[in-house]
Amino acid sequence: MNILYPWFFTLIPLYLLLLNFPKNRTSVTVPSLRTWPNREAGRARYLWLPTSLRHLSVLLTILALARPQAGSTQSIEVSEGIAIQLLVDVSSSMDMSVLDIGDKRSSRIEVAKSMVQRFIAGDGERLQGRPNDLIGLITFARYADTCSPLTFGHDALLQIVNGLEIQTRPNEDGTAYGDALAIAAARLNNPESLKHGSNSLDIDALKSRVIILLTDGENNAGNHLPIEAAGLAKAWDCRIYAISLGDNNNDENLEELSNAEKTLEHISLETGGIFQKAYDFESLLSVYEAIDKLERSEISTRSFERVAEWFWLPLLLSILALFSSLIIEATWLRIAP
Repeated sequence: MNILYPWFFTLIPLYLLLLNFPKNRTSVTVPSLRTWPNREAGRARYLWLPTSLRHLSVLLTILALARPQAGSTQSIEVSEGIAIQLLVDVSSSMDMSVLDIGDKRSSRIEVAKSMVQRFIAGDGERLQGRPNDLIGLITFARYADTCSPLTFGHDALLQIVNGLEIQTRPNEDGTAYGDALAIAAARLNNPESLKHGSNSLDIDALKSRVIILLTDGENNAGNHLPIEAAGLAKAWDCRIYAISLGDNNNDENLEELSNAEKTLEHISLETGGIFQKAYDFESLLSVYEAIDKLERSEISTRSFERVAEWFWLPLLLSILALFSSLIIEATWLRIAP
């Protein structure tokens, strides 16, 4: 409880001083009241009540003028989250082996799955995880498929990633990451896609929209060219981070890009993202680590104070005391003129 205008309390001693100020009164002097019968009997003993009620009314009015308030300060955490679409290549070429942890060899898809899971949940060392971000998953071969819409349910998303498999049907094999990019950009631009149960991200306060594309080949299927899809992403303020997972041939210049890699680099730079090549688990981890550091959610604490006005209570009691005094004087303790 606090008082907004405490200086009003200085009126109390002024009021008390005014009450004790000498007044000229005309009265009849009598030697003694002992001979007056029943001078303290009946209602006469309560004649002090109206005057006391008036004094109480004045004091309560002063308290109301001082504006008593009850305030509470509350703090909330506001997360400026990121909406992320993860795009994973599941074409037949992802079955080729690359160097994994501990110098063992695993298929590209298994390394990719492990890395995506680490990126979502964190590994406690180099990747911090994305607990405050809205994440969706799209896979592609000849056709792009939405495996998970944008969601905060990361536990279920991790299970979906763990179950990804290579597309083995010949008529569905291929690489259509242009279609996958177009779908991802459209979902990131759709307000309804950014809502999930009781959790939602405010589009106006959304820090960024990100597409992370992992592929090992060039776009050779689908209805949308990568350049066309990148144009949509740029128009809808989505950044593309492209990763080319290939072979590490020591006989070739690692700085030289193939035509497929030049396309990936172009769409990344065009949308404000980055392009990186990876050849094994360690290099892929370095790429995801760089993206993880570039795209981080911001959590800020905002404090606000709720103020409840209580001046109405002493004001109400003051009015009640004053009217009670007037009613008592006009009825029960009425004095003959």
